Amino acid sequence: MATERPEADRRLDAREIDGEPFGDIMAELEALPRGETLLLVNSFEPEPLYQVLEERGFRHETTSGGSDVWYIEIQHE
Repeated sequence: MATERPEADRRLDAREIDGEPFGDIMAELEALPRGETLLLVNSFEPEPLYQVLEERGFRHETTSGGSDVWYIEIQHE
C-alpha cells in the first residue's frame, strides 16, 4: 500500500539524477535554511546517508511510498 507523499519546503528526486546523487544531495543540504525541510525521493532506502545527516545536524524521517520509492524528510535543526 503506497504512502501519501510528505510535504516539504524543498524537494530533490534522486531518481532523476544521472550518476551518483551524493554531491547533489549535499549541495541541497548546504543550501537548506534552519527549520526548513528537504524531501529526498529515492528508489531505495539510503541507509548510508543517515549517519552523514546525523553528523551534520540534520533530523530525518523515512517512509516507503510503495514499490521502489522512498521519501526521506530531512530537516535542518
